[in-house]
Amino acid sequence: MQYHLNGFKPGNYQIPDAVRKPAPLLPIVDLPEEVDVLIVGCGPAGLAMARQLSEFSDITTCIVDLEEGPLIFGRADGISCRTMEIMEGFNSSDFVVKEAYRLNQNTFWEPDTTNPEKIKRTHKIADARIGLSEFAHGIVNQARLHELLLEGMENSVTNLVPHYSRRLLELDVDANLTQDLEAHPITAQFELNDGSESPKKETVKARYVVGCDGARSAVRRGLSIPLEGDSANKAWGVMDLLLVTDFPDIRVKSFIQSKEHGAVMTIPREGGYLCRFYIELGLLGEGQRAADLNLKAEDVIAKAQQIMHPYTLDVKEVAWWSIYEVGQRVAERFDDTPVDNPDSLIPRAFVAGDACHTHSPKGGWGLNTSLPDTFNLGWKVASVLQGKCKPELLQTYSTERRKVAFQLINADKELSRLVATRPTSDDVSPEAKTNTADIEKFMARQNGFVAGTAIEYYPSYISTGQENQQLATGFKIGQRFHSAQAIRVSDGDRQHLGHLNKADGRWRIFVFGNKQNPTEASSDSYKLIEFLANSESSPVQKYTPAGTDVDSVFDVYGVFQQPDLAIENMQDYLWPAKGKYGLRDYEKVFHAEQGNDIFELRDIDRSQGCMVIVRPDQHIANILPLTAHKELTEFFDVFMIAQNNQ
Repeated sequence: MQYHLNGFKPGNYQIPDAVRKPAPLLPIVDLPEEVDVLIVGCGPAGLAMARQLSEFSDITTCIVDLEEGPLIFGRADGISCRTMEIMEGFNSSDFVVKEAYRLNQNTFWEPDTTNPEKIKRTHKIADARIGLSEFAHGIVNQARLHELLLEGMENSVTNLVPHYSRRLLELDVDANLTQDLEAHPITAQFELNDGSESPKKETVKARYVVGCDGARSAVRRGLSIPLEGDSANKAWGVMDLLLVTDFPDIRVKSFIQSKEHGAVMTIPREGGYLCRFYIELGLLGEGQRAADLNLKAEDVIAKAQQIMHPYTLDVKEVAWWSIYEVGQRVAERFDDTPVDNPDSLIPRAFVAGDACHTHSPKGGWGLNTSLPDTFNLGWKVASVLQGKCKPELLQTYSTERRKVAFQLINADKELSRLVATRPTSDDVSPEAKTNTADIEKFMARQNGFVAGTAIEYYPSYISTGQENQQLATGFKIGQRFHSAQAIRVSDGDRQHLGHLNKADGRWRIFVFGNKQNPTEASSDSYKLIEFLANSESSPVQKYTPAGTDVDSVFDVYGVFQQPDLAIENMQDYLWPAKGKYGLRDYEKVFHAEQGNDIFELRDIDRSQGCMVIVRPDQHIANILPLTAHKELTEFFDVFMIAQNNQ
C-alpha cells in the first residue's frame, strides 16, 4: 500500500489520502464512581490492557487519559514480530501486515577511508529477525496501532471507550483494604482538563489500578515508587519526513556514522514515501534537559545533512518531530507491594510500560516492551476477578516483567553507545571507537530479544516442566508458542497453530500425538482425551463453570502425525457440541503437513508425543508426556479455583 504522497495524513490507512481524517473527539462523559479496574493512560500498555478486559462482560473497566483524544502523530514506529503475534491474538494483525513497511534489510555506512568527510556504504545484509516468526518486523505509525486496539475495544461486548481530558490529581491505596479482594481500596481523584477556570473534579473507586501513564507517571508517584538507573546525558532528534534525496538507501533501514558530526539511523515508514530519522545531537550538561537546547526542526535537519554528506536532503514536510534524552531507568517495584514482598501480599496497584521503564525510543522498544507488559497482566487480573484463579497469581506480573525490563535497559545502553560512536574522530578514545560491524554483531546477538520472540519467563508454577523439555525442544518453556502450520482434518485448511491462541483469557492444551493411531482406544492420545473429557479429576471438569461451553476455560487441540484421519472417527470432545444450539466445532483436530511437518519444525518427539500447555498470554507454561494425567491436574491445582459444577 502507498499513501502520504501529497502530504502526511493520519488516520485509517484503508481510507484514501484525499478523504482520510483523524477520528473525531469523543464527547465528555462523566467517569463511573466505582469500577473493577481503572487504567490510567491510553498508550500501548493501557490500550492492550483495556483491549483484553473489554472481552469480559462481567468486568467493569475504566480507562482515562490526559490528552483530549487519541494519538495522531509520531512516537514509536517499529512493530516487532512478537507484537504482531499479540495483535493476531486480538484478530488485528491482518491490517498491520497489509499496511506496515516490512523490514527485510539493513545497511551500514561509515566515513569513506579515501575521503573521511564523506560517508560510504560498507555493506547491506538481511534483517537478523527474519524467520523468528511467521510475521516480519514492521514499521507503522503507533497511532494506527492504537486505532486498531481502540476499534476492538469499542466493538467488544462491553463497548469500552476511553475517557479523555482527565488529569490524575491524587491516588490513594488503603492498605487496610488491599487484602480484602471484594473491597475497592483504590481511590483516584481526577480533574477534567477542559481549560475551564474551575475544572470539574471526579472520584473513582476501583478494585485494581494500572498506571500506564508514561515516564512522568502520576500513578507511580502516587505509589511512591522510585525510578532507578542512569539519567539522560545525550540528546537525539527524531523526525518523520517526506523528502527528496539522493541517498540511495532511503527505503532501507540504515545505520550511518560520520567522521566528526555524529550518527543518524534512518527507518523507512509505511506508505512508500515517509521516513523516520534518529539524529545524534550531542551531550547534555549535568541537570540539562533536551528542551533546554531550544532547537528548531530546521536545526535538526541541518545536523542530519552534515552527517550524511555528500548526500542531499530536501525536506518537503515534517510530519512530526521531537527531541529526546537517552537515559535508562527501571522502577524499584512494578506494584504496590514492598520490595521482595516478604509477607506475600496481593498487589492491587500496578505500573506498566514507560511508567516503569524508560529508555531511548530507537527501534520502537518502548512500545514493544510496554504492550507485552499488560498482555502479561491483563489475563491474570481478569482470571482473579472472575474467580477462576487464586489472587497470588498477580504476584507473578512483577517477577516476570521486571526481568524483561532489565534486559531491555542493558540492550538499549549497548545499542545507544554503538550507534552514537564516531569511529574515526580524533577526539574519541581508542577504546571507545567502533564501527558499524559492531552494530551488526549486536543485532545478530540480540535478534531474538529485539524481535520479542526470545523473551523467557523464569521457572515458576506457571512456567514449569523443564524436565520434559526434550519432548519438544522447539517449544521453549517460558517463551511464546512458536507457531507453525498444520492441516485441519475437517476441511483440509492449512492453519497456523499459533493463531489459535487468542487473547480471550483461555488456556490452550495442544495434544501432539505419538505414532499410535489416535482413534484407537488403546492409544495414549485417546486415553488423554478420555481423561480430559470425563474424569472427575480432569482440570476441564474441575475448573470449567457449570452451564458454560466445554472449552470456555481450556481450549484443547489435537495435532497428529497420521494424514488419513476423519473427523467423524475422533472422540466427541475433539469436535464438541457448543452454544445454545449444540453446534459442532470442527476446528480442533489437525494433522502434520508433508514437507512442512510441525513435528520436525519444532522437534517434537514422534515416538512419545506430548502435551504443550499455553497460557492466555501465548507463553508456554508446561510440557508433559501424554500419559501424565495426574501431573496435568496438579499443575492447574496450584493456582486455579475449583468451580461449582453441581
